[in-house]
Amino acid sequence: MSGLAGRLAVVTGASRGIGLAAAQALAAEGATVVRLARSLKDGSRDRFRDVACDLTQTAEVVRASTRILGDWGTPHILVNNAGAFLLKAFDATDPAELDQQLAANLKAPFLVAQGFLPAMSGAGDGLVVTIGSVSDHHAYPENAAYAASKYGLRGLHETLAAEYRGTGVRFTLISPGPTNTGIWDPIDPDHRPGLPRRSEMLHPEDVGAAVLFAATRPSRATVEWIRLMPTPAVGR
Repeated sequence: MSGLAGRLAVVTGASRGIGLAAAQALAAEGATVVRLARSLKDGSRDRFRDVACDLTQTAEVVRASTRILGDWGTPHILVNNAGAFLLKAFDATDPAELDQQLAANLKAPFLVAQGFLPAMSGAGDGLVVTIGSVSDHHAYPENAAYAASKYGLRGLHETLAAEYRGTGVRFTLISPGPTNTGIWDPIDPDHRPGLPRRSEMLHPEDVGAAVLFAATRPSRATVEWIRLMPTPAVGR
């Protein structure tokens, strides 16, 4: 029997990149996975249950979480992955761009956690995995808006872990370094000095495997933080 057979997982931003890799890893281990993303269409296929949702909109998150709890029950695993990336100098960053980063990277996971944590704590079991970034602990140039949102996300994760201690719900923060997903397409890091080459980045499946590792630990063990970084290229 697979390790997550009979378990329900909810993964946000699961239409591509890290979210899709995490959803596939959990499903391969036997979980039924509800995938939430704005670009998905409602439907079911194999172990996936897809729900379209703009995670930055309170009403849509309430609608989606209410539906999931009513149709499929309380999730055992919640992966807060959806987010946005901005690489831009501080003095060139428009306030609207800051708002967008905060909405995607902080407001959305806040809303999702509010949608599911009462039921999870009531069940006395569960795991919340937050996908942060190396930028939730370390400052880099041109990361002001992005890092502000990710530092805030780490603060949210740590506060939830403190508030829900003793309920049976565990919390894991995964802080990956540069990962080769579509967020880099408009940036073209291969031709920008100071940025890692895409061939040197982590793969989404690497982060998905870290999610699976946390999700398959026994309930007596909490993986509090995973920092996942690319291995430096030989000779560099």
